[in-house]
Amino acid sequence: MTNKKYQIILADPPWRYDFSKDSADTIENHYPTMSVDEICALQVPSEDNAVLYLWATAPKLKEALNVMEAWGFNYKTHAIWDKGWIGMGYWFRGQHELLLVGVKGNFSPPQAEQRISSVMKQKKSEHSAKPEGIRQLIGEWYPDKTKLELFARSNNDSLFQKGIKWDVFGNEVKSDIKLT
Repeated sequence: MTNKKYQIILADPPWRYDFSKDSADTIENHYPTMSVDEICALQVPSEDNAVLYLWATAPKLKEALNVMEAWGFNYKTHAIWDKGWIGMGYWFRGQHELLLVGVKGNFSPPQAEQRISSVMKQKKSEHSAKPEGIRQLIGEWYPDKTKLELFARSNNDSLFQKGIKWDVFGNEVKSDIKLT
């Protein structure tokens, strides 16, 4: 396990939902969840100058902004992942997720020629899996920065073969770090 700090953090917290009326739809059927207070309390090992890419669903937007602030990051912008699939929902049937961007200290965005559209379209795959392309893009934007994926679902060897090294933390991977 490492004690290093990271300049790039990509996080997909295991948000706990309390509105599912059908026990078959509960997130806990897929993986253990955490309360917002538990997520906020994590000691995220980020450098003084760092960027956070934080996944959030529409119902968890306010909580995600609270997490970002608790971890010491200031919200800058977000992108939308259009899953190409209409899911569940009470006000609207969700077809997208948000990728929030927050900065701590002094951290520059990708070079102008590397910037992508704020709307990413990629068909949803398994439950909670995110589009792999975003992890690869972030790695290419910042090849020399230290990178950590929190709540990772896989170590994804294809990125390591391309020389894009991410440390990972999660209950579905062999974690490189411990969080308290």
